[in-house]
Amino acid sequence: MELLVLVLPGFSHLALHAFLEPFRIANTVSRSELFHWRVAGLDTRAVQGANGISIAVDTAIGNQQASQPKPDCLAVVAGEQVEHQFTPQLNSYLRTAARHGVPVTAVGTATWLLAQTGLLAGTRCTIHWSRLAAFSEVFTQPRIRDTLFIRDGQFSTCAGELAAFDLAIDLIASHAGAFIAQEVCRHAIVDGQRSGSNRQTGPSGVAFAGVSEKLLMAMRIMEENIESPLAMSEVARRAGVSRRQLERLFSTHVGMPPVRQYLRIRVDHAKRLIEGTRLPITDVAIACGFISPSHFAKCFRMFNGITPQKCRAMVPAWVGRGLG
Repeated sequence: MELLVLVLPGFSHLALHAFLEPFRIANTVSRSELFHWRVAGLDTRAVQGANGISIAVDTAIGNQQASQPKPDCLAVVAGEQVEHQFTPQLNSYLRTAARHGVPVTAVGTATWLLAQTGLLAGTRCTIHWSRLAAFSEVFTQPRIRDTLFIRDGQFSTCAGELAAFDLAIDLIASHAGAFIAQEVCRHAIVDGQRSGSNRQTGPSGVAFAGVSEKLLMAMRIMEENIESPLAMSEVARRAGVSRRQLERLFSTHVGMPPVRQYLRIRVDHAKRLIEGTRLPITDVAIACGFISPSHFAKCFRMFNGITPQKCRAMVPAWVGRGLG
């Protein structure tokens, strides 16, 4: 598998190496060169990362010849100033790669660049939590999610930083199999890959930040009271609004009543526990405020289309309890 990794000025060294090292380890544990990679830049000069350390590049995107074999994966690693890095050259390069069928991976804030090309229209994607709210305001066509990573068709996106490791493991499993992916985790002293659907570590309700402070507060109250759910009247009281105002806020900005959103939050939390832990399904139900296993199963199926047991069965073997 040939990877071309495009690094942009101010890139995160943590994200870059969390993404690349698993491929190196996969080669080591398999005792074969399953993966080969080259580092590219906008030109041939060394690229300086956010920490001031520069790395040399093997090629420049302008030097890529039509006769050269296309990579099996193009990964883009950007930095904090991503909004100012979009150029006609980069736009043309990314769109050409996509048009030629090259799978494109955006690590961290690089999702912003892919969205600027228009390539993510209708695509589920994610970005570092610090940019989620701004991304939602600027781009309306991509379907942004607050998760660690997402692979949707030709495009993969991840939150960056250590989530880049989880995405790399997922790519390794797809190309080399679950055993190699598991061995990479073991070699890296990581207790399994976190599921891509795990929520990022960040402010609660961040996807709704800037929409309504009262709504954000209500979402946080719900997320902080999952095991012992509160009555809607109590949620409204703690958020400093009337029950009717709470209903209006959720209807306007979320598109569903607060009681249903609260149920969805609990079910989503249950799904993350099922995918990222080995807790028995009954314990997951209790941890999410469901006293009756049958009621939990009914609610879970309503939002996810499958039973909790089926969801657990679909978790790849290399996924462990997660980090942190």
